[in-house]
Amino acid sequence: MSVRYIGSKARVADAILDLAGRPMEGRFVDAFCGTGAVAAVAAARAWRVTVNDSLPSAVAMSVGATVARENVRFEALGGYTAAVQALNAVPGRPGFIHEAYSPASAAGGAVERRYFTEANAARIDAMRAQIGAWSRAGELTWVEEQLLLADLLQAANRVANISGTYGCFLKNWSSTALRDVRVAARPLADGATDLQASVGDVFELSTTSEDTVYFDPPYTKRQYSAYYHLLETIHAGDAPEVDGVTGLRPWKEKASDFCYKTRALDALTRLVMGTTARQILLSYSNEGHVPQDHLVNALSEAGKVTLHEVKTIGRYRPNAQASAGGDTVNEYVIEINPVRLDRRFLEVSQSAALA
Repeated sequence: MSVRYIGSKARVADAILDLAGRPMEGRFVDAFCGTGAVAAVAAARAWRVTVNDSLPSAVAMSVGATVARENVRFEALGGYTAAVQALNAVPGRPGFIHEAYSPASAAGGAVERRYFTEANAARIDAMRAQIGAWSRAGELTWVEEQLLLADLLQAANRVANISGTYGCFLKNWSSTALRDVRVAARPLADGATDLQASVGDVFELSTTSEDTVYFDPPYTKRQYSAYYHLLETIHAGDAPEVDGVTGLRPWKEKASDFCYKTRALDALTRLVMGTTARQILLSYSNEGHVPQDHLVNALSEAGKVTLHEVKTIGRYRPNAQASAGGDTVNEYVIEINPVRLDRRFLEVSQSAALA
């Protein structure tokens, strides 16, 4: 089971890549990569792939989704399978996750947090520490480290006592939360993916005129840095100051303009207008802050705009019971082909103007 991510495009990733067409000279740039559902399809279709997100945990999950066997040989540890087996053999050792996000948290304050059982929290701490030790010893490449962290995040998610996101934990233990945490080696494609990855502000992401850029920005008020704070903490392996019932780590410096109704249209327009690419694909839905016609009109200034209705899917719901009563979301992709004047035309025009 992968991490259930708000706004995941896993069910429409193939349709999005159909719009991108066959791989060309440039790269497929997934600028809000999330868990890498779209980037993985791009890699499978032989695109050179760039993934970016403001959350390091999301970039790790996207790296895990897109790498192939030759990207992650794990030569210092005897191979990928051996590395995963070694992680699973590490005995539990209580650390920050145990201290802050298991019932052990009650010893240090008034809140008993039940994100993980004490045993699973101690195992997560120990496995995260082992990955860190391998990295510091030079036994992992950066890509290998991100793959193992992605595997650990998925393992932790499988036993998390949550309804879907980490915005809260369940009062009573779910049956899955009582299982033993265990990392699983994922199947990897043969060969190697031409992969670049970055953690950063999407407005600072560098692209070229040969690239196809895919934007899947947040389009509701839900802030990913808050909803997935615990994945961020496991990935970082740090011990931030946390407070409140949910134990949120500091996150407001990563609050996204796309999540605010009064800022979203300006942010989307600036993003597209400032992007150098031969093709821009922007995912949005009918539940977004910005009405479809307003968005299409604003983006028309950037070039030729084509609206593609992708698919009607179920609205994100945290569990099956909520999904049964939920309505639908109309997903669409706005394709922008920027207007670029031919250089020879510009030179002729300038010469005529000087004559």
